[in-house]
Amino acid sequence: MSQKLAVTLKRSLIGRTQDQRDTVKALGLRKIHQTVEHDDNPAIRGMINKVSHLVEVKEQ
Repeated sequence: MSQKLAVTLKRSLIGRTQDQRDTVKALGLRKIHQTVEHDDNPAIRGMINKVSHLVEVKEQ
């Protein structure tokens, strides 16, 4: 079984660049404090790295 990541949006998207907004949307996040689960893979890690200042990640 692969590892899961719980990704939570912690900061607002107001004033952020369009590519950061698109990345957060691609992660499935819409509202602050919303949490989604993703499989741990390089694509998801890259998206998280791009918006690491906006999200919080917990490994499960």
